[in-house]
Amino acid sequence: MAETQPEKIVTEETQTKPVEQNTTQVVEEKKEGDDQIIDPYSGVNLSGKAIDYNKLIEKFGCSAIRPDHLERIEKLTGQKPHHFLRRGIFFSHRDLDLILDTYEKGKPFFLYTGRGPSSDAMHLGHLLPFIFTKYLQDAFNVPLVIQITDDEKFFHKGDDKTDLEQYIKYGIENIRDIIACGFDPEKTFIFSDTGYMGGEFYKNVVKIQKHITWNQLKGIFGINESDNTGKASYPAIQAAPSFSNSFPHIFGKSKDVPCIIPQGIDQDPYFRMTRDVAFKLRYPKPACIHSKFFPSLLGINAKMGASDPNSAIYLTDTPKQIEKKINAHAFSGGGKTKEEQEKYGANLDVDVPYQYLTFFLEDDEKLAEIG
Repeated sequence: MAETQPEKIVTEETQTKPVEQNTTQVVEEKKEGDDQIIDPYSGVNLSGKAIDYNKLIEKFGCSAIRPDHLERIEKLTGQKPHHFLRRGIFFSHRDLDLILDTYEKGKPFFLYTGRGPSSDAMHLGHLLPFIFTKYLQDAFNVPLVIQITDDEKFFHKGDDKTDLEQYIKYGIENIRDIIACGFDPEKTFIFSDTGYMGGEFYKNVVKIQKHITWNQLKGIFGINESDNTGKASYPAIQAAPSFSNSFPHIFGKSKDVPCIIPQGIDQDPYFRMTRDVAFKLRYPKPACIHSKFFPSLLGINAKMGASDPNSAIYLTDTPKQIEKKINAHAFSGGGKTKEEQEKYGANLDVDVPYQYLTFFLEDDEKLAEIG
């Protein structure tokens, strides 16, 4: 298989996409008082405002998913695009066109996504990339690798009360939930960093680390001199699964099989960095496809998070617990009085139960009727 030439990738990208955000400017933007801070760790900090996803596309230098993308996906796969695409839940991308070109030419690509285990139960927001990845695997019939980043969570969340072994156990529990999504066992490889690190995978980690400077880490992730060194060494580990030769048992020695990464938009800084390094290593740049956040029960201005149990619905919650949480905590878009409701109707843009239906109710006509 001929090696993909990085020069060709760069040329096509600059013709069809805006220039990607310079990763070293992220922290500087925060210092300028940006009220929409999206990163892998703090998530969303918005001063009570709704998330402006168009602004994120411009800020990050990615591209919007257009109707012609959906038409092309339907033509290539022979099936209706997933409702996450039809409703703009997966809303932006990097190099989706190149992945579709690859598939159209009969050449291979693979999927890569992951999970950072911070608790023994996943919540609904954690499911989004896996539900969508399952659709992509079925529609395109391609291999998938799923990374369980138990090391990352230990570096960023670990304290004297929670040791590494606890995050490893969280990862095992989360894998049970991930498997339940129904991935093809013949085409799916799930691994934890603490269990898999070594061999060709670690060789790529080392190569990536050599091409990342301390200034880049400070700019992209806000890491400083008082942080543990694991925070600085980790980003290369999340980057390594982007490259096919990290998995010789799947791809042999091929280093030119491109991947696409379904992810929450908050993970984009990792892969802006990875795409920079890929060019230096003469690997194909990983493509990305980004989802909006699954809203917190408390309101649409923040993603559902495990830090506040009242903001999240867990996969282990019983039907009664779910009903109680929604009735007690779900933000409503309804009028303050019966008269206001009858006169103006509900604001569906901020009504959390209705927004949840846009994620999980597949029937477009039924959704419109409820709306």
